[in-house]
Amino acid sequence: MKVLQLIDSLEAGGAERVAVNIANALSSNIEGSFLCATRKEGLLKESLSTKVGYLFLNKTKTLDFTAIKTLSSFIKEHEIQIIHAHSSSFFLATLIKLLNRKIIVIWHDHFGNSEFLSNRKAGVLKWCSKYFTHIFSVNKSLETWAKQNLKCRSVTYLPNFATINQVLAKTSLKGEEGKRIVCLANLRPQKDYITLLEAFAIVLKRHPDWTLHGIGKSFNDDYAKSIDNKIKELDLSKSVYLYGIKPDIYNILNQCEIGVLSSKSEGLPIALLEYGLAKLAVVATKVGECESVIAHQHNGILVNPSMPNELSNALSLYIENPELRHDFAMRFNRQIEKNFSQKKQIETILSTYNSYLK
Repeated sequence: MKVLQLIDSLEAGGAERVAVNIANALSSNIEGSFLCATRKEGLLKESLSTKVGYLFLNKTKTLDFTAIKTLSSFIKEHEIQIIHAHSSSFFLATLIKLLNRKIIVIWHDHFGNSEFLSNRKAGVLKWCSKYFTHIFSVNKSLETWAKQNLKCRSVTYLPNFATINQVLAKTSLKGEEGKRIVCLANLRPQKDYITLLEAFAIVLKRHPDWTLHGIGKSFNDDYAKSIDNKIKELDLSKSVYLYGIKPDIYNILNQCEIGVLSSKSEGLPIALLEYGLAKLAVVATKVGECESVIAHQHNGILVNPSMPNELSNALSLYIENPELRHDFAMRFNRQIEKNFSQKKQIETILSTYNSYLK
């Protein structure tokens, strides 16, 4: 079996992490595992196994005929049978399918605004979906949406999985050891850093020696500026640190005690799974699949989105109760190891691939 993961970039986002994780995991399980980044390379290229065949297209427009020809030739040269297309790369996968009808296209839907699916534009996607053999959806809302709105007959829910990052330790976090909270999220409105900052400002009134650490890409846009302004407004510059994107996630998480997600909307966040692997106590909002990942009231704390008082109370509960924090962290770690392991999800993916190659 030979399979190509198709992804727009290798920047440090959730869909990109999944594509790299799957490509790496498959490299030990099938004859040929490949990955193609269509538009941009990025930090995650470092994480790609040397056993994965790699292609970068440097695609510059929607209909880039040079990129289409290059990818088509690569697929024929390596006798690739399946394109596993992630997020918006479905369009290029469909074009390749039209050039080679024997190719199987599986689309992986990572849509992050699953709380606002009624606003999702699906014209091109709906047309392309008749060429998909199967759709993987990262949460159950997306699975239902695909069944109701797209033309592919086979749709299943596939939880994300995380792996321990093997990049050599580089980043040293500021703040006092044993008193750090981390938020692993790009600086996008759906991640709602503003509510997190408001909550943390409340926490600091009782626990001034704790610090908050944001790991994720800034897009240098109005939202990033609003975060900077909020940090200044709340006088948090000596307690909140933003590091941008970093490759050594596991090293960073091992320097923290609490992992937090304050999102307004999610699919199934890789960050939450990574918190579990790193044995952090977690606080997350009740969006996407966060509730199903945490699964039990003693595995973590769930709060309503856009509610800074609720979020501050949850963080304070962990800070003020170290034994409870440790207990929740260990329970959550076992939950992630049992239900969101690489082994379990790769078995499901391989089973799906094989069912269409018969």
